[in-house]
Amino acid sequence: MSADSRTHSHSGEALCRGQRRLIGRREMLAQCASGFGAVAFSTLLGDQFGSLLEAAPIDGQAPPVAKARSVIFLYMDGGPSQIDTFDPNKPALARYHGQPFPETMERTQFNSIGNTLKSPWDFQRHGECGHEISDLFPHVAKHADDLLLVRSMTSKFNEHTNANYFLHTGLGLSGRPSMGAWVSYGLGSLNQNLPGFVVLNGGLIPPGGLDCFSNSFLPASHQGSIVLPREEALANIRIREGEERQKRKLELLARLDHLGLEAAGETEAMEGAIAQGELAYRMQTSVPEFSDLSGEPEEVHELYGLDHEYEPTRTFARECLLARRLVERGVRFIELTCPYVGTDRWDQHSNLKDGHEKNARAVDQPIGALLTDLKRRGLLEDTLVVWAGEFGRTPFAQGDNGRDHNPYGYSIWLAGAGIRGGHVHGATDDFGYRAVDRPVEIYDLHATMLHLLGVDHTRLTKLFGGREQRLTDVHGHVQQEWLS
Repeated sequence: MSADSRTHSHSGEALCRGQRRLIGRREMLAQCASGFGAVAFSTLLGDQFGSLLEAAPIDGQAPPVAKARSVIFLYMDGGPSQIDTFDPNKPALARYHGQPFPETMERTQFNSIGNTLKSPWDFQRHGECGHEISDLFPHVAKHADDLLLVRSMTSKFNEHTNANYFLHTGLGLSGRPSMGAWVSYGLGSLNQNLPGFVVLNGGLIPPGGLDCFSNSFLPASHQGSIVLPREEALANIRIREGEERQKRKLELLARLDHLGLEAAGETEAMEGAIAQGELAYRMQTSVPEFSDLSGEPEEVHELYGLDHEYEPTRTFARECLLARRLVERGVRFIELTCPYVGTDRWDQHSNLKDGHEKNARAVDQPIGALLTDLKRRGLLEDTLVVWAGEFGRTPFAQGDNGRDHNPYGYSIWLAGAGIRGGHVHGATDDFGYRAVDRPVEIYDLHATMLHLLGVDHTRLTKLFGGREQRLTDVHGHVQQEWLS
């Protein structure tokens, strides 16, 4: 599909006036499908990065210059507490600790509201920039000068499922394409033997399920491919019945598929399914190759924590190392989910100290290693790393020692390609509750991510349901302050 068709889809009848009869749009597309593929392929050959959107200016305006080739999205399932991680301890929290919360409280997920609760962890200054980061993250803190801390993120939802849909798809309901699917659709993959959108699942699928990684109304080839951080990353990926027998089966299937294409009136869905099947065949070689870590030196194993005594750390270490290997192989969008740590994700409605310490122990060393490894290999220059949950948590307790959901002001961070490292954007109030300085929305995060990939978020659209759909809907502003 060409750039114009992705950014300005049109319906209507296409007429072929050189013939005695007029043919309809669907018939024309069916007859010319191979030619369209050849045009798209020639474009890919002329652009190493496969960016169809960069081929030519649209409406007289050139698209943004790409700073990133790939995105690694470190999804922190459950909502880490901003006031215990990257939003420095507030004096008001210490002053009112153990007392009723003195400010007006917004609607919470539950009604078990306790007293004001200060953070049980200290914050230290790190790097030349002096970022204040919780003692929960000693390894990530070593990269303070590479981190853009956003302390004024907001969400529209305070319940996990809807907030996860919103974070992943830009809508708080199921049925929309994931941000990874949009990136894959707009830019394709740099490696034709691997998907453009890969989810490394450490054990916890987000509330909202697989719809968080859906292609929805985009072609099937852009859905998230879920890969497990283990030796056999995909079930049944290896040929088990002999290459010749499999080859004959696939040849038969290809003939049947193309007969179906000839008979079909609307072919996009079928073409997407066929492309998925062909990719699955090629992945029989590529997936075992990238998931085999035996060739990595012992120093890399130690750096990431692949032999760590804590099993969740080993799981996430493998995810992070596989993410680096996928970036090297040209995968556009890689999402990492959290490992199971014996507690309810980052969702500590009780036992805050124990739960957050277990989660941080699982991810801190691997994330620090990932940033180190990307940087020393020169990959951080064109890889965007994003750390985020679906919302934050309240500065007042739920019960005695937990925190409830808080979408009104929380922290995320970004690093890598085109990001202004060592900078802080925005702030919450004296309790770390509400964003009061330069608040930003998920739409703004999505718009900025696409901008760094060289895509104007207002132009990456798909005609569906009678109108042009996009990841940011009718919202979103590129955050120029975040950019280097």
